[in-house]
Amino acid sequence: MRTLFISDLHLTPSHTEMTEAFIRFMREDAPGADALYILGDLFEFWVGDDDDSPLNQTVINEIRTLVEAGTPCFFTQGNRDFLVGKTFEQKSGATLLNDETLIDLYGTPTLLLHGDTLCTDDVKYQKFRQKVHMKWLQWVYNHIPLSLRRKLVKKVQSNANDEKQNKSYDIMDVNQDAVMDAMQRHNAQLMIHGHTHRPNIHQLDEHNMQRIVLGDWYKQTSVLEITKENTRLYHSPL
Repeated sequence: MRTLFISDLHLTPSHTEMTEAFIRFMREDAPGADALYILGDLFEFWVGDDDDSPLNQTVINEIRTLVEAGTPCFFTQGNRDFLVGKTFEQKSGATLLNDETLIDLYGTPTLLLHGDTLCTDDVKYQKFRQKVHMKWLQWVYNHIPLSLRRKLVKKVQSNANDEKQNKSYDIMDVNQDAVMDAMQRHNAQLMIHGHTHRPNIHQLDEHNMQRIVLGDWYKQTSVLEITKENTRLYHSPL
């Protein structure tokens, strides 16, 4: 019995080595697991469910193959692929989760999320996030022609990368008060998230809680494997 967690692969056509690593993982590591949880930013960007690019089709097919083989797959939207929607869910066979999802992980109440909502010190980003998650704005965006959406996403992505270069290291990490607030609201003993690209297992000793941060896949894979007896956060070269 084992459950797997990954996030922040940031798959893009320009980096085929990451896509190849994902395919190997889906075919060699993931089969037979009790479940696979993808906690956001599987894609570098997601233009919309109607974008049937070769990369998107490849990823969808790999997920569907895993699901049909008996391993359920769950997907939490990240800050790069927050527009993943119902059509993706139907095509891939994955189940979309809420921004915060509490599961029973072998008897441990476990809170799953992408992690960007915990970075409350980054006030500018939180305001941006609130805007782009407005349902009416997403509806308008999804009715723009696909070609224009691709151009718009590239522009937004470029601006975001420029801003990231000027942000301090600290404000891009989670706020500890936000972490405790989320865990206490859900009565969770364990939290698992990505987003910050700072893989680690944090012991919150004074509260008998644990927070596990998943890593990105830029230079190596990052996989969390949890069984009833063990927790293992491991990395492999691309």
